[in-house]
Amino acid sequence: MSPLAGAELIQTPVQLYRYLLRCCRLLPTTAMQQHYHHAIRQGYNSHSDEDNPERIKMIILRAVADADWILDKVRMKALFDIMLLHKCTL
Repeated sequence: MSPLAGAELIQTPVQLYRYLLRCCRLLPTTAMQQHYHHAIRQGYNSHSDEDNPERIKMIILRAVADADWILDKVRMKALFDIMLLHKCTL
């Protein structure tokens, strides 16, 4: 399951870049958002000369999967924190 709707429609590096930046907005802290924004920009710049369509497709699939993993990790941590807080208040 993708973090945001529309992941299956991504076909170009620019679409991927914009999608990943939208995913960054879902991160809980400004520091995390800045870190991943920088990482996304670096990845985009380092692969900007890629012209093999199969390689581009693989990069897109991997980047969407990585974004999904990161956002799931953040959601699970938030859920765990809520459960701990609730347990402490009982």
